[in-house]
Amino acid sequence: MKLLTVIIGTLLLSSPAFAKVNVFACEPEWKALVEALGDQHVKAYSATTAFQDAHYIEARPSLIAKTRRADLLVCTGAELEVGWLPLLLRQSGNSAIQEGEPGFFLAASYVERIEVPTELDRSHGDIHAAGNPHVHWGPYRLLTIAEALSQRLQTIDPEHSDDYQQKLAAFVANWKKNITRWEAQAAGLRDKKVIVYHKNWSYLLDWLGIETVGDLEPKPGIPPTSSHLASLLQKARSTKPDYILVANFQNDKGARWLSEKTNVPVLNLPFTVGGSEQAQDLATLYDEVLTALMAPH
Repeated sequence: MKLLTVIIGTLLLSSPAFAKVNVFACEPEWKALVEALGDQHVKAYSATTAFQDAHYIEARPSLIAKTRRADLLVCTGAELEVGWLPLLLRQSGNSAIQEGEPGFFLAASYVERIEVPTELDRSHGDIHAAGNPHVHWGPYRLLTIAEALSQRLQTIDPEHSDDYQQKLAAFVANWKKNITRWEAQAAGLRDKKVIVYHKNWSYLLDWLGIETVGDLEPKPGIPPTSSHLASLLQKARSTKPDYILVANFQNDKGARWLSEKTNVPVLNLPFTVGGSEQAQDLATLYDEVLTALMAPH
């Protein structure tokens, strides 16, 4: 009798009514978002970790295998994954997740992007023609993306549409409360000045009213050079930045050198979910980064 119960339970769980939507997320932030919106109805996998630069990932056979089984692909887009995602899609042989299909979702396509170049010239470095792709640091943009992603889950899995709508409503309500709290807490950051490493934080800084006065990269995608660091040193002495921001997957050697010369503190911050012990979802990720920015240094 016990064996029969186990067999029936296994059959039920493997039936279409109990099947989960298999989600291939390119980055941890989208895995976290789809799990918040899909809960028990989704099974999500992230192709990258919080300690990798999503610009530079190898299209490994293990990732191709994951895309073959995916019902939904959720990536950033705006050319962030241009070096590896097209190859994954071609090799997957999975028609459900190709561009134009319901299983293909690029988050940046649903929001307005900043830093769209007016001139496309590769001599300027590794620029993104579609604008800055790091949209998960725009909290209002995340609301728009969440609504679009929830709708996509409902399209792929209409049987659980009511559940997805309820999860979206809860996410939106909590996120709006968080935005109100964050904006009140971070009011004192307006007009602060920072030096960055790459334009990872542009949406966050734009939201908080923080000015970027320098970039450790001489050009996008180019590591700091000694001559560029020397020019940044002069700029730092004249502009007096409050922080040097480095994502925790970036080499902070140049930032530390500049900090030693100027006494400007380096903030080594988690860039996405899983980047620290505390940043285990999108809200705690924002909490940790804002707390670090607001702490006395």
